[in-house]
Amino acid sequence: MSNQHRTARETVELLLRTTVEGSRDDLADLYAPDVVVEMPFVRPGFPGRTEGSETLRARMKAVEGLWSFDAVDGVALHETADPEVVIVEFRVHGRTTSDGTAFTLGFINVIRVVDGLIVSSRDYGNPLEGEFLASLLPRGL
Repeated sequence: MSNQHRTARETVELLLRTTVEGSRDDLADLYAPDVVVEMPFVRPGFPGRTEGSETLRARMKAVEGLWSFDAVDGVALHETADPEVVIVEFRVHGRTTSDGTAFTLGFINVIRVVDGLIVSSRDYGNPLEGEFLASLLPRGL
């Protein structure tokens, strides 16, 4: 299915599958070149806004060796009155690559999709769950 024929819901479903089954490049390919990703609850000292799919790709690639994702569950997709916007609740489960420590992160994302690509995403992650992974990151990444 080409990008233009994917609905917002189908694109978000693909995003969730690709999180576990795909590469970081596969994930980045789901975002429009001029995408804006905002993370309002990010830890101080870390970017709360990423602009552009190539910047997003670089950030994903910079951390790909730190952890892997094993599963996504607890998915609830909410279509809105705007056919371009989907709200998704989910949990992602993973392990650190250094010692296999398991973790779970909960999210609520508000995602806008145009022509089958994500053009904006506001990612509301649980900051308490995210502290563990943030501790593995170099400052500013």
